[in-house]
Amino acid sequence: MVEVTETGRSGVVPVHPDVFAGELEGEPQLVGSRCRQCGARFFPRRGVCARCLSAEVEVVPLGRVGTLHTYTVVYQSTPEFPTPYILAYVDLPEGVRLLAPLAGVPVDQVRIGMPLRLQVEPLRTDAAGRTVLGYRLYAHGGGA
Repeated sequence: MVEVTETGRSGVVPVHPDVFAGELEGEPQLVGSRCRQCGARFFPRRGVCARCLSAEVEVVPLGRVGTLHTYTVVYQSTPEFPTPYILAYVDLPEGVRLLAPLAGVPVDQVRIGMPLRLQVEPLRTDAAGRTVLGYRLYAHGGGA
């Protein structure tokens, strides 16, 4: 799998150089790592397995649909993140738990176990004027 440190789009960079590789349906693909020795999976990617300490890890694509594990509502943050917003942990089918902002769902409609969809999208503009590409979670399949 090819690592994406710059997207193919002019003036667009990923939020972190290790989170995307290749593309799926025209969007950068979120990736994690899988240990070839014990099968453990991680996000973000790791160079060494946290379970068995093997250095034989590979980059693997992660799914875009998961289940809400837990969440919190953030009322104070840095100026680049307007408050309040929801920060959620989602369990992906690959066995990875991912932290991301949950958008488009009123707080009183958020339910543990609801299906969520991960979407790659612009988050902000960096100091060089480039668009920073990241990911957010949205309700999936009428979950909100």
